Amino acid sequence: MFFFKSLSYSCMRLMHGVRQMRTAWADGPEFITQCPIRPGGSYTYRFTIQGQEGTLWWHAHSSWLRATVYGALIIRPKEGDSYPFPKPARETPILLGEWWDADPISVVRTATRTGASPNVSDAYTINGQPGDFYKCSSQDTVIVPVDSGETNLLRIINAALNQQLFFTVANHKLTVVGADAGYLKPFTTNVIMLGPARPPTPRLRQRPGRPFDNTTTTAILEYKAAACAAKGCPAAKPLTATLPAFNDTATATAFTSALRSPKKVPVPQDVDESLVITVGLGLNRCPKGASPSSCQGPNGTRFTASMNNVSFVLPSNWSLLQAHHQGIPGVFTTDFPAAPPVKFDYTGNVSRALWQPTAATKLYRLKYGARVQIIFQGTSIFTAENHPIHLHGYDFYILAEGFGNYNPNTDPKKFNLVDPPMRNTASVPVGGWSAIRFVADNPGVWIMHCHLDVHITWGLAMAFIVDNGIGELESLEQPPLDLPVC
Repeated sequence: MFFFKSLSYSCMRLMHGVRQMRTAWADGPEFITQCPIRPGGSYTYRFTIQGQEGTLWWHAHSSWLRATVYGALIIRPKEGDSYPFPKPARETPILLGEWWDADPISVVRTATRTGASPNVSDAYTINGQPGDFYKCSSQDTVIVPVDSGETNLLRIINAALNQQLFFTVANHKLTVVGADAGYLKPFTTNVIMLGPARPPTPRLRQRPGRPFDNTTTTAILEYKAAACAAKGCPAAKPLTATLPAFNDTATATAFTSALRSPKKVPVPQDVDESLVITVGLGLNRCPKGASPSSCQGPNGTRFTASMNNVSFVLPSNWSLLQAHHQGIPGVFTTDFPAAPPVKFDYTGNVSRALWQPTAATKLYRLKYGARVQIIFQGTSIFTAENHPIHLHGYDFYILAEGFGNYNPNTDPKKFNLVDPPMRNTASVPVGGWSAIRFVADNPGVWIMHCHLDVHITWGLAMAFIVDNGIGELESLEQPPLDLPVC
């Protein structure tokens, strides 16, 4: 159980990455599986963790509240079991975040009102502290204690709202052993990179065409048995780490391409549902009669985003799961397209006629047990970006990724159908594509969205309805009595 009480804002929390088998009511996203918890109200999230072990996290899933409302969720081996590697001497959660010298809710509300890109963060943080590169916090830099010769397990979580980050430790090698509450085939690297919702680090990826925060945050790895400390000499200045450039796509791709499962895994070899989903930004024309102050995007437009040319609109009177479960009409439709409505050169020069998507609440229905393949195709509408696409309620296998337009005749030859990594978030490369597969074995309504919060604010999302199977164990549980009302 996880008890959550809302204070100043209507809110809800998400146990990010927990499968929530048959317990979609405990998933948490606003107006998807529940209505917001009103200020002063409370809700108890009840769920069972099954078949997952490692590092996840929890965070608010309403507007931009997760800028400061988040934490680590560590799932340890069952009693009597052990790690698939030597037990570390220490375990340290490392949570990477963003900080605004303003109320983040006011930041996103201003952007929504004006149609412009929101103000970027003023700093990055490690465990809540910006580090010694910022004058305001140089005395409060986080210190991680270690001892010479011991093995330490760092549980790194990128809780940043809108950035993908690089992470490194000066003068040390990192051995990657797991991600998304699952183990990986160990490999050694100098730097790791992952987007929000995935294990990552300080410094970001390029966001062409729009401003971004390109600062760096630090913490200190401090050896307890250092010779200098024993002699009482003045503290040495910490070694400076070297990070890749913020737009180093090659390093980012090399990292994600190195991820493998520890052994052969049951990847669906055949597919029942094959979807191609474009993901990218767009620009809406200024509505007729609107004030110029509400159209402060490029050339008097408003920023938007979409999947398959549908910009996702959250309902406001019912959650999608309630509407599905109770058969409430008029809340959503089930006609989300399985392929782009218009085929074009997705990563080339895109006609401005395709820059404006349709705003709607469209879902895609899956039968219980369906074997699903999704090709995420990035677009260069307005600008190409890397999109961390997160699917609630499921883990999936990432088969391959590449650059340019996905070629259905040649690119499937690149699929890893033996030991691909199992994740809950797939990184769609800048100007590229990513391929995943999973089995629809968890009934409910599950949102799939870009985990850059500015993008989901603009509509870069959709949702699946997964029907019940046969019998109680393949069916959604009944809603809890304390489920928040709208």
